[in-house]
Amino acid sequence: MRLKLNFIMVSCFMEKELQILAWWKVIAKFKWGDLFHSYRIAPKIIETTGVHFQTMYEHLGELLTILLTLDEIIDNHITLKDHWTMYKRLLKSVHHNPSKFGIQEEKLKPFEKFLLKLEGQLLDGMVFQACIEQQFDSLNGGISVSKNSTFAEEFAHSIRSIFANVEAKLGEPSEIDQRDKYVGICGLFVLHFQIFRTVDKKFYKSLLDICKKVPAITLTANIIWFPDNFLIQKIPAAAKMLDKKSLQAIKAYRDTFLQQKAQSLTKDVQSYYVFVSSWMMKMESILSKEQRMDKFAEDLTNRCNVFIQGFLYAYSISTIIKTTMNLYMSMQKPMTKTSVKALCRLVELLKAIEHMFYRRSMVVADSVSHITQHLQHQALNSISVAKKRVISDKKYSEQRLDVLSALVLAENTLNGPSTKQRRLIVSLALSVGTQMKTFKDEELFPLQVVLKKLDLISELRERVQTQCDCCFLYWHRAVFPIYLDDVYENAVDAARLHYMFSALRDCVPAMMNARHLESYEILLDCYDKEIMEILNEHLLDKLCKEIEKDLRLSVHTHLKLDDRNPFKVGMKDLALFFSLNPIRFFNRFIDIRAYVTHYLDKTFYNLTTVALHDWATYSEMRNLATQRYGLVMTEAHLPSQTLEQGLDVLEIMRNIHIFVSRYLYNLNNQIFIERTSNNKHLNTINIRHIANSIRTHGTGIMNTTVNFTYQFLKKKFYIFSQFMYDEHIKSRLIKDIRFFREIKDQNDHKYPFERAEKFNRGIRKLGITPEGQSYLDQFRQLISQIGNAMGYVRMIRSGGLHCSSNAIRFVPDLEDIVNFEELVKEEGLAEETLKAARHLDSVLSDHTRNSAEGTEYFKMLVDVFAPEFRRPKNIHLRNFYIIVPPLTLNFVEHSISCKEKLNKKNKIGAAFTDDGFAMGVAYILKLLDQYQEFDSLHWFQSVREKYLKEIRAVAKQQNVQSTSQDEKLLQTMNLTQKRLDVYLQEFELLYFSLSSARIFFRADKTAAEENQEKKEKEEETKTSNGDLSDSTVSADPVVK
Repeated sequence: MRLKLNFIMVSCFMEKELQILAWWKVIAKFKWGDLFHSYRIAPKIIETTGVHFQTMYEHLGELLTILLTLDEIIDNHITLKDHWTMYKRLLKSVHHNPSKFGIQEEKLKPFEKFLLKLEGQLLDGMVFQACIEQQFDSLNGGISVSKNSTFAEEFAHSIRSIFANVEAKLGEPSEIDQRDKYVGICGLFVLHFQIFRTVDKKFYKSLLDICKKVPAITLTANIIWFPDNFLIQKIPAAAKMLDKKSLQAIKAYRDTFLQQKAQSLTKDVQSYYVFVSSWMMKMESILSKEQRMDKFAEDLTNRCNVFIQGFLYAYSISTIIKTTMNLYMSMQKPMTKTSVKALCRLVELLKAIEHMFYRRSMVVADSVSHITQHLQHQALNSISVAKKRVISDKKYSEQRLDVLSALVLAENTLNGPSTKQRRLIVSLALSVGTQMKTFKDEELFPLQVVLKKLDLISELRERVQTQCDCCFLYWHRAVFPIYLDDVYENAVDAARLHYMFSALRDCVPAMMNARHLESYEILLDCYDKEIMEILNEHLLDKLCKEIEKDLRLSVHTHLKLDDRNPFKVGMKDLALFFSLNPIRFFNRFIDIRAYVTHYLDKTFYNLTTVALHDWATYSEMRNLATQRYGLVMTEAHLPSQTLEQGLDVLEIMRNIHIFVSRYLYNLNNQIFIERTSNNKHLNTINIRHIANSIRTHGTGIMNTTVNFTYQFLKKKFYIFSQFMYDEHIKSRLIKDIRFFREIKDQNDHKYPFERAEKFNRGIRKLGITPEGQSYLDQFRQLISQIGNAMGYVRMIRSGGLHCSSNAIRFVPDLEDIVNFEELVKEEGLAEETLKAARHLDSVLSDHTRNSAEGTEYFKMLVDVFAPEFRRPKNIHLRNFYIIVPPLTLNFVEHSISCKEKLNKKNKIGAAFTDDGFAMGVAYILKLLDQYQEFDSLHWFQSVREKYLKEIRAVAKQQNVQSTSQDEKLLQTMNLTQKRLDVYLQEFELLYFSLSSARIFFRADKTAAEENQEKKEKEEETKTSNGDLSDSTVSADPVVK
């Protein structure tokens, strides 16, 4: 329905135009017949010799231009044609079954006739053709327009006269509206051909030659018109008279023109940038000065010239932009980024001119009124001189009277407001008044210039607004992302964003007239959303990330993350974006400063909540943003500390196998440290974290955790047993045991260091993994993981005690706790109070017992595995103590390698502690009851003696070589001594750690001694139970 209404409105408009043309036809038949038919007997209305109403033909050309524009719009609107075809198909469906659509059949035929009429008038693209093909000759024997030679000659003369004026200024800097008139001339030429069927070949060729200067003309928005196509199509007979090469050459000029324009765009931008900047300075200077009465006329002339110059710049720039962009789109050729940037610069200059007129609109409006009067005064003076010349001639004639009357009419019309109608009357009057040489040649041209200036100044606001209207950008929105990228890269000119958004706003009034949707608001919302998405993606988001990156790199300069030398990597002063005033677009203001500030506030707040330990870094970044960019940041008001919970006990329990492989244990500090991390920090877990988790989940989680650890140890001990049972390993261990028994008396009962080294090398020969690890490296890792699991059990017990002690700290004296149940009974309080008191007593009793005793988890894990380890079927495990020396040697080499990586840039594999190994060795020796066997090796004494001996040898050699002054040899010896010191220190640290770990498993007692102690305790228990059974004292049952 909306489509139908739109077509009806356009149809009515066309009928109005055709009505105007019908009036023109009447004038052509009768009035021009009266004027130009020499054989008529009736007296002449006016002497027409030398009279040419050129203005009337110009207006007729404007009318024909409108019809041409309608044709081109419809011809370029493919979607409209497709939808019209679909609509006609729908009507056929309705015609076959009207009742289904609720339409009466008798109404369909009139409706179809109306649609056919509408299609013929409008949608076939024959609006212009239908107009010029009207019947101009009278059918009832009246005047024949087509055979009126005088009228034909006058018509042709007027076209040539208009063309001569247009051709002279077309493409020149002083061009005003000549392109539009050229379209009208082409329309008039086709009309002349249609009426009189004669073609001036020379003039036709002159019209086509214009295409070399102006290959295409923008009629409106994105509608571009090619005059050569139009003339060839509408007058094919004339086209045949020309050779094909010249016609093809004209079309080739389009490509040439486009190439030349693409090459010259950058120069044009630079030139117009200087011109417009100079004009703005001149405009500001002239309008800021106070007008002096003695130089008032001169000042008005200067202002008039400046206003007109501004309009001429706007017209030239607008023409370049529209022609270039529409030509690229019409010819479907890609635009280079350089061309896009240049055209966008021209758009900015165009809006700068408009903004200049708008900013000084009060002064301009006041000046225009005075300038108009001044120009009218100049025109009146010129007409007055001519009128005196006519009056002074006493010879009377009808023609002289007509000229005098015309001059008086022009004078009277100029004495009043400069409206469009009055200026039209003046133009027509002077067409008659300039006859009989009433004006000298040197007087007529200045008068014509004054009248042209009067036309421009009187319509200055409308003309500037029309030329600076950038609604055509709606069809060229693809250039906007490239433009924003350019603005971002060249932040120095950030202020030009205001001009581009002003240009984009010009599309809104046209969209508000849209009728193809239920509401134009839908179209506006889509446009608004599209532009904002492009702005966010190509400018605002990039700006936010770049500012954030700059702040981060500035805060972390000590890390030397990137080369930030501005002489090498360049520098962009993004702070200029924040000095911009908010940009108006639709019903909002785009504040870049506020947008970036909000982004940084949001990012810093969210990241601080995730990692509270970085609060100081983000606070420093906020301060830097204020100092460097002038952004007023919001304080996060987040706490600078938080409850340290770390990894949850439940999470560790469920993934105990991952935990023991990724974390390293420190025996002295009771802390686990993450082995490697993708972050800039390593996670740690200590007693406080475990205590917090136990407080969250309850003490019941402790037994469950130990049970999970037991299941994990079962799997690891199976792998341990397989390794010890391997023939290669077992045979070597048996050899080493036999070897030690044979040489222990000669070697002071000390296991030789060289034998451990030999074992290490022999294991490596068996093969290595792709990561470069031997079987002994893997066995060491297995023992470390077992030790980490035991360290975790120890931490669980310590965390439980820590949690219980924190809970009981408010009880004044643990040795003397009041029984609240008895106190409540004495006071005779309610039953609910008694229950609460009983519950409190139970809680206090549990906490007291837990904080005082704790559970011996190590003893439990020893007791559960030891019997199985000591069985005869696991006799191969008895060789474990002899593999400990090679294992310690392997561990020390690994530990030194990890510590050396701490000082390197690549810290992958770096570590400073791994006491899980010592813990694992101590635990397994306890399970196998091999503390005495291991101590019999005196391994650590052997190591100490070996390294001390080598250190003394190196020191002695240094003393000898110090006299030779061989610096390289001395340096080598110093390095050797340092290496020996490091190895000795690492072995001693391992010895201390192993000694500490053995304490947890009661290494001072053998298995036989522990069994004897256990039997004694059981006997004491039985004795005490017998005493209790003999006693007559009754005891209350204990509730557990």
